[in-house]
Amino acid sequence: MYVADIHRRGYITVKNLRKATPCVISAFDLVDEEEDINIVHDYFSYEHFYVLYCRFWELDTDHDFLLCKDDLLPYGCHALTCGIVDRYFEQPLFPFIGESYKKSRETKNNESKSLMGYEDFVYFMLNEEDKSTEVSLRTWFACVDLDGDGTIRPHEMRQFYAEQLHRMECLGQEVVPFEDVLCQMTDHIEPKEEGIVRIGDLLRPEKQPSAGIFFNVLFNLNKFIAFEQRDPFQMKQMQGGNKISCWARFAGMEYARLAMEEEYKVQDITTLGNVHVDLNAVAQ
Repeated sequence: MYVADIHRRGYITVKNLRKATPCVISAFDLVDEEEDINIVHDYFSYEHFYVLYCRFWELDTDHDFLLCKDDLLPYGCHALTCGIVDRYFEQPLFPFIGESYKKSRETKNNESKSLMGYEDFVYFMLNEEDKSTEVSLRTWFACVDLDGDGTIRPHEMRQFYAEQLHRMECLGQEVVPFEDVLCQMTDHIEPKEEGIVRIGDLLRPEKQPSAGIFFNVLFNLNKFIAFEQRDPFQMKQMQGGNKISCWARFAGMEYARLAMEEEYKVQDITTLGNVHVDLNAVAQ
């Protein structure tokens, strides 16, 4: 659905199914033929589900399967600015359509307009962790395009980046002036019209794989700092010939981390159990 239904209509046409990138039908065939499906990355695997569900469960502290803006802010160690979280809930291009959200509209008052269900959280997380896809770029573009005129201009960039500046100052990070960022992003994206970024500039084949940097600079502090401190040679090595998507790479690392945490919990419980047994033996 994510790659084939790029306009979030809730259904997939045959035309969209054939045009989807990566090819959905080819992914089906590959999963069917491959003995070790863990090496197939272009499909929604159990690992992907586990990562998504665990992250949602951590944020949904009251476990009502609905997230408000305040619930979403801790995502990624508070990586996102308040401004972009507000816009994600408000942006008109891809309104929430998940079943959890629909049910909340039937049972709650207007406050439900500011709630995100699990299904829509899946889209949010895919958009956030892989900003190289068309769906993600269109979504974040709509969020930053405050006046909805189909362009992102310097005053809109400045409005989002102002919060980044404030956070850098509070955390004692080296502050990067907006003028430097604007120049850097202009050189990186090379928009057809100087000072104006359109979605077509970001979706050009040679720019799309790294276009997400533009949005990370504006509203994701952790990824912005990582970009500033990157090793250019290591980045080229990772990108060169690597066909694994940003999402698949992230999900793989996150699943390994979660599995390790679970293993430590089991070890701790086992250790406590052994101590309990030893204490009983001493008491006898």
